Amino acid sequence: MYVADARTASESSGPGPHPGRTLGPLPAADTRAVARPAARTVLRAVPHTVLVLGTVSLITDVSSEMVTAVLPLYLVAELGLSPLGFGLLDGVYNGVSALVRLVGGHLADRGRRHKTTAALGYGLSALCKPALLAVHSVPLIGAVLAVDRTGKGLRTAPRDAMISLAAPPEAQGRSFGVHRAMDTTGALLGPLTAFFVLRTAAGGFDAVFVVSFCIATMGVLVLLLFAPGRVPATAPPSGAAVAPAPATGRPAAAAATVSVRAALALLGRPHLRRLTGCAFVLGLATVSDSFVYLLLQRRLDLSERWFPLLPLGTAGAFLLLAVPLGHAADRFGRWRVFLAGHLGLLVAYGLLLAPTHATGEPVGPVTVAGLVVAGLPVAVLVLHGAFYAATDGVLMAAAAGSVPAELRASGLALVQTGQAGARFGCSLSFGVAWTAWGSHTALIVATVTLATCVAASAFIRPIAVPIAAPNAPRETT
Repeated sequence: MYVADARTASESSGPGPHPGRTLGPLPAADTRAVARPAARTVLRAVPHTVLVLGTVSLITDVSSEMVTAVLPLYLVAELGLSPLGFGLLDGVYNGVSALVRLVGGHLADRGRRHKTTAALGYGLSALCKPALLAVHSVPLIGAVLAVDRTGKGLRTAPRDAMISLAAPPEAQGRSFGVHRAMDTTGALLGPLTAFFVLRTAAGGFDAVFVVSFCIATMGVLVLLLFAPGRVPATAPPSGAAVAPAPATGRPAAAAATVSVRAALALLGRPHLRRLTGCAFVLGLATVSDSFVYLLLQRRLDLSERWFPLLPLGTAGAFLLLAVPLGHAADRFGRWRVFLAGHLGLLVAYGLLLAPTHATGEPVGPVTVAGLVVAGLPVAVLVLHGAFYAATDGVLMAAAAGSVPAELRASGLALVQTGQAGARFGCSLSFGVAWTAWGSHTALIVATVTLATCVAASAFIRPIAVPIAAPNAPRETT
């Protein structure tokens, strides 16, 4: 795509005050091109690599969300796990991923083996799906989930590094938004597939795990067959500052040393250090998705067979808002959009705490109480999806501008590790609070903590790093 665009520009260039065309009236074809610059900009902002990785994530998310949609119910209802035990397993599910992301980023940067490391992670997670068929105790299930999250930790930073290296700097937010939208399409289809399998297959949960494994294998094959082996860093836009090559005469990427020490030294950069700190602080009060769905299910007294459909509301909102909010992050500032997403999550927690009973006269054939009960899950799930659309890819786009290409996977892994580690702690503490005080009190504590963390993050906001985009410089944060 970029080669074709560059070739066209080169062939049309020429001497004189108007390179690329002869003096005289602008041809009709050029007029149409000038009238529609936005359409061309959108196409250029989505490289082929982003679309391939989006397809891989779509397929993989169908598989993983099939399991995620039924796992809380399987553990709590089928195996009789307590909220504390579920919180522990959910913490393992997220915490192990946090511990190995730095490893995945380091392996990917050494020799620029982004695709190989990502494929290893995707393959490891795929193999864990049939393993769930053979385990029925909490320790063994925890071990399988730990291996599955090891695969996720290995693949996440290399995949995001491939996206950031392929996308132009001024369109990082949009490119991540497109990828996250495709990823979320899989998250939308996964619970639907699990719901269909549970209703039609005789094996119930076992059938879900088998189908999930088959779909995950397809995702690994697409990555191996269609993703590029190496992704060159996209050149900065005209007018952007370019770091000089070292005195050795070698390219900067070749001269740089890829090591754990070099990766940790990235935290010496003020913008990346503050961004990582804010992601960590906000992650301390981000309640696990599974707990949000369990809270909704208990508040509304939903039947168990409808439980797998709850993630659809989150996924649908994420899908619809990922690209618009990614574009808004490029235009208005990535930090602003990131913080606004957490404010939306704070409102969602408040709605979960609001009483579902209401008094008053009937409105037509239904009562006000009925409208409140019906509107509660819709509002909570839409805000939940908007939270992810405003934070997931936007955080990576904000961090990418502060990390050199040769350490891109390691730098993004630093931010991801801080955030995932904090969410690991939140899952454990929320499970303990639910067991000790009940779900309502635990959510009150989480809501107050989130409000405090949002205020603290607004105070220590990252230092803005300007990007010289064509025609209009903008901020990355």
